[in-house]
Amino acid sequence: MTAETPSAPSPPSKPENTLLLLVRHGETPTTGMVLPGRAPGLHLSERGRAQAERVAERLAGLKVDAVYSSPLERTCETAEPTAAAVGLAVHEEPGLLECDFGEWTGVALAELSGLPEWQTVQHNPSAFRFPSGESLTEMQARIVGALEGLGTAHAGGVVVCFSHADPIKAAVAHALGTDLDHFQRIVISPGSVSAISYSDGQAPAVHMVNSTSEPLTGLRA
Repeated sequence: MTAETPSAPSPPSKPENTLLLLVRHGETPTTGMVLPGRAPGLHLSERGRAQAERVAERLAGLKVDAVYSSPLERTCETAEPTAAAVGLAVHEEPGLLECDFGEWTGVALAELSGLPEWQTVQHNPSAFRFPSGESLTEMQARIVGALEGLGTAHAGGVVVCFSHADPIKAAVAHALGTDLDHFQRIVISPGSVSAISYSDGQAPAVHMVNSTSEPLTGLRA
């Protein structure tokens, strides 16, 4: 009799779902005061830089396959500590951009809140287009399409996406099956992480929203 040759161990199988972590950029000097939109030249504050570092710390122990960011400075700066920690480059993804607020770009929130149109933004956003800018419906379709594309490109992996409050709220609302007119009920804080997984033939699953503290390794436990 001859001894059987032991078979080689099977390689670990990839998870069936693709996990996308949606990170809002850290605070800037104007956070909560103006509608910055896509205006260039806005950088993280000291607190915002600390929030970016915290995101990288929370990812310790979680295998990350790719890092993507909105092209704006504040998101790329938030992505840098994570990219350095996981040893990957930051890829700019236009689909993660802030909403194009058009003529409202850079206007103080205190001024905007007094406009009749502001009530539409808050209570019937699906019917609103920013003057000379993007509609909120277009914004939602844009980020959802971008996330679905990234999920397909990195099937079974973990992708960290750095974006902005309104696009992340719109993506979470879509994944929850919530009407866009209710997306303002979702809170997305600076430096927070929300997690959505995508699986072939299934609806997206929302694992966490607006998380700012706990380690993220449990998402792939």
